[in-house]
Amino acid sequence: MLKIRLRRVGAKKQPSYRVVVADSREARDGSFIERLGHYNPRQDPPEVVLDEEKALKWLRVGAQPTEAVEGILRRYGTLDKMNGVVEDVADEVEVVEEVKEEA
Repeated sequence: MLKIRLRRVGAKKQPSYRVVVADSREARDGSFIERLGHYNPRQDPPEVVLDEEKALKWLRVGAQPTEAVEGILRRYGTLDKMNGVVEDVADEVEVVEEVKEEA
């Protein structure tokens, strides 16, 4: 299973994280498939740089975000866009079904 998760980087007691897509069986700081951005919680406010297009692409193919990444994606509206896409497709399916029933 693919996960969108945080990968810790940075010096001792100075954490910074990369947002990556990785196989769930890999170690936290092990190999990953693609880097989506980074997250620095030590700044005020925390700095988040995320390639939203890549994140949406991976969410569409079934990658599951961890709780921490889900919070980041929700805070910046990426999950809302993903849910909006799903709702739009569902609405189109309902319209097509209604047209078939009328015919």
